[in-house]
This record gives sequence, structure tokens and C-alpha cells, in this order.
Amino acid sequence: MPYIPQEKRDLLDPALENLSREIKTQGELNYCIFKLSALIVRRVGKNYDNLSMCSSAMEHAKLEWYRKFLSPYEDEKIQEHGEID
Repeated sequence: MPYIPQEKRDLLDPALENLSREIKTQGELNYCIFKLSALIVRRVGKNYDNLSMCSSAMEHAKLEWYRKFLSPYEDEKIQEHGEID
């Protein structure tokens, strides 16, 4: 997962925070991820590299989400309920 410079985060984060207040369902989040990628491709052009860039970004974001949030949550539940034999 690329950790982008703070200046770019400062530019993007307010828009993302506003958007996050509007998203209530999995479908809405899925729509936003899809639509953002579609808008980017529309702006930069539809070719294999740009389509692949969006697909790769989604996959890497998924992996980072798993690493930072889901895996530690599962570890907590293992501590709470015990390992599976």
C-alpha cells in the first residue's frame, strides 16, 4: 500500500471524510469505489494500464484493509474464544 505524502493526504482527506458520512451500506461503498475508478479512467483514458491501475489499487487496498483491521480483529476473537483445533 503506498503511503502518500502528507500534503496529498491533506488534500484528499477532507473529501473522503465528507463522503464517509454519507455511506451507510455495503452497496453504497461498492458504488463509490466503482464510480471513483470509472471517473479516473474516464479522465486519464481507457487502456490496459489505466484499467489495471484501478484493479490493482482495489486489490492492494483490500490487502491493506485485511492486514490493518481484519487480521487483528480475528486475533482478538481467537484470544476471546480460543483457537480452532
